[in-house]
Amino acid sequence: MKIEKSTEIRESELSEAELSAINALTMTEVRAEDVFTFKAILCDNQVDRDNEAFSDNALKQLESLFLGKPVIKDHIPMADNQVARIYRTEIQETPSGKSLTAYCYMMRTAGNADLIKEIQGGIKKEGSVGCAIGSKTCSICGTDLLKSQCRHIAGKYYKGQMCHHILDNALDAYEFSLVAVPAQRNAGVSKEFDTKTADETLVRARIAGLTIEIGGDFENE
Repeated sequence: MKIEKSTEIRESELSEAELSAINALTMTEVRAEDVFTFKAILCDNQVDRDNEAFSDNALKQLESLFLGKPVIKDHIPMADNQVARIYRTEIQETPSGKSLTAYCYMMRTAGNADLIKEIQGGIKKEGSVGCAIGSKTCSICGTDLLKSQCRHIAGKYYKGQMCHHILDNALDAYEFSLVAVPAQRNAGVSKEFDTKTADETLVRARIAGLTIEIGGDFENE
């Protein structure tokens, strides 16, 4: 099952260790002044607006799968749309749970100058990630919904517990995209389902409500 989830993007500071991590991915050594860096909270283990939550195991798997993956525009996999790359990932713990953060870099070129200014100015401030998940289970009965269905409905309560779907067994991470989606806390979710194959369901979800802050640490909205 392929899913796309929105992310939270913010500019990050570049240390010597960060620069070394970037140079591990480059063909020639770059200097701090050559690159622009930012970070994004890709996903977490909290139930989202789609009544889905990544398992801790899936976050750990995605931590390594997203390392080195490209940053593109609008989920369109073309070379001209590739603008940056993920050079470091880490799982962070907060009072509300665990989240996966990605650190990205792009080259300060004439072609990227306007994009960097738009990120810094809060114009380009939404992001979305694409990844493949091999298991989607019901939190009430444990049924793997990619293999069969159950009678429980996500968002409904059963004996005081809200049903949600647990995303586990991360198979691959494709990309992180800059997308043009309004930053609205209560924005909706749109999906497309493609069941051309019996064992795979293509799910595309794009959720708004995430913003960029320039500099500083992450803070919950």
